Amino acid sequence: MFRFSLVPREKKFFVLFQQSAQNALKTARQFQDMLDAWEDIRERVSVITALEHEGDAITHQIVAELHRTFVTPFDREDIAMLANSLDDITDFIHSAADAMSLYNIEHPTEKAKEMVDIAVQAIAEVGNAVFEIEGRIDKEKLLKRCVEINRLENVGDSLYRSAMAELFANCKDFAHVIKWREIYEDIENAIDRCEDVANILEGVALKYA
Repeated sequence: MFRFSLVPREKKFFVLFQQSAQNALKTARQFQDMLDAWEDIRERVSVITALEHEGDAITHQIVAELHRTFVTPFDREDIAMLANSLDDITDFIHSAADAMSLYNIEHPTEKAKEMVDIAVQAIAEVGNAVFEIEGRIDKEKLLKRCVEINRLENVGDSLYRSAMAELFANCKDFAHVIKWREIYEDIENAIDRCEDVANILEGVALKYA
């Protein structure tokens, strides 16, 4: 059956981008809550897994709209990269949470908590930046948000290096090192994808504002 929508096709991209960013933030906050409470880990990871699936579904919708839409609000390549980068944020948060459950981590490290706190801040700023591209773009305002995301990525990078140095300096258990290295890398990758989003949006601002 033909499904009629009152939302213009070109506007759907902005709605879907916002949904993807909000889903990423919801996922990160669930992970943050999991680390703070550190109880009912499997149940909490199952919630994060469901959110990751929601993120995949939103990305598929964006790709489908891209194939159906003749005139897009900005370059198709930028739309595809933005959709994938937003989805990657959620994927890496899920991967870190899932690894903690899979490896039966006894308790989270303080460095992991600090990194996730920065990830939540960066993802929240990503959401704010994504809202800026709908309608008339305020280039200066959008670029300031991108600068803030880059700043948070630098903080996350410093925390990651510190966490890895601490891990290798204080642990003689090789299996423990491997587990935590993977978890730290997943969190770092999530923050890195926020910077990718900022770079894409910066390009959009410079080209279309």
